[in-house]
Amino acid sequence: MARKQKDYLADLLADEADAADASPSPAPTEPPPEARAARARGTTLLGRESALARVASGEVRQVTQLLLDPARVRVWDGNARVYGDVSEANSRELIDSIIAEGGQKVPVVVRRVTGDDAHDYEVIAGTRRHFAISWLRAHSYPDMKLLAQVADLDDEAAFRLADIENRARKDVSDLERARNYAAALATHYDGHLTRMAERLKLSKGWLSKMIRVAAIPDRVIAAFATPSEVQLKPAYPLAQALDDPARAKVIAAEAGAIAKEQAKRAKAGEGAIAASEVLRRLLDTPSETPPAPANFVWTTPQGKKALSVQSVSRSGVTIRLHAGSGAGRHELADALRHALDDLERQGRGLK
Repeated sequence: MARKQKDYLADLLADEADAADASPSPAPTEPPPEARAARARGTTLLGRESALARVASGEVRQVTQLLLDPARVRVWDGNARVYGDVSEANSRELIDSIIAEGGQKVPVVVRRVTGDDAHDYEVIAGTRRHFAISWLRAHSYPDMKLLAQVADLDDEAAFRLADIENRARKDVSDLERARNYAAALATHYDGHLTRMAERLKLSKGWLSKMIRVAAIPDRVIAAFATPSEVQLKPAYPLAQALDDPARAKVIAAEAGAIAKEQAKRAKAGEGAIAASEVLRRLLDTPSETPPAPANFVWTTPQGKKALSVQSVSRSGVTIRLHAGSGAGRHELADALRHALDDLERQGRGLK
């Protein structure tokens, strides 16, 4: 039994014993030592049964907390936070607080894993705390342990728990959360956005926007100094613009050019291009609309227009025969065949 559970049950027993001792006594005289010992044993037994009954009924919830070697604890890949993006620099405040307090005070939430010889648990909530303890063990604090609370959770419940914790974390970017939601939509909710919104107690419209932003490709995200600069509200129009295949091609090309500029600035020690400027440049790109193919025109050797294609649509092709060209019936028939061949080459045939 964990230390905190033992202390809590001990307190419950003490409360029961104190309550029993506080009962009015019919005689003011102190009972003999043998009687006091017997009463104490009886009170303790009753108190223990009462405490255990409260635990069994669910009135008192036992919480298992352990001190673990973080090397034996992996990070669950269903969490929104990207572990590779956690560093000493962005965890410095947390690392310093753990040192100052002599250890971790807020436990991470873990669950047991099976079939993995290298790990016994995985972190559901508390990625940065796991990183901080691992970093401290590698830097002058080899005895530091990871304080963990063990929970029995399936993947969907684990996702909801991690999401609740991450909502309060400003250092989890909108893009991280959006991509986490997009993955969870397929993994845990079979693509049903309404069900997911209900389970997470979120607006369906807001969640839909997050899913759209999650679809912005990495080659476009690369235009920003860091992925964390991609915020939901300003990035949503960009996600909408990318729905147009022709526009998406131009945006991707501009994003590549901006990414090269960002790299040159970083190498020269200059400041990065601001996210607002990146978005402006990406959204200002024109749509790459291919020019409409020229319609077929047939002229006589004398240069007079004899036959031309007027329009092409789903309902058919409109052909115009021009009067006064001097072309004969056989010449016009040949011209029509040439017109139909031209439409086939353009992929606008009648088939």
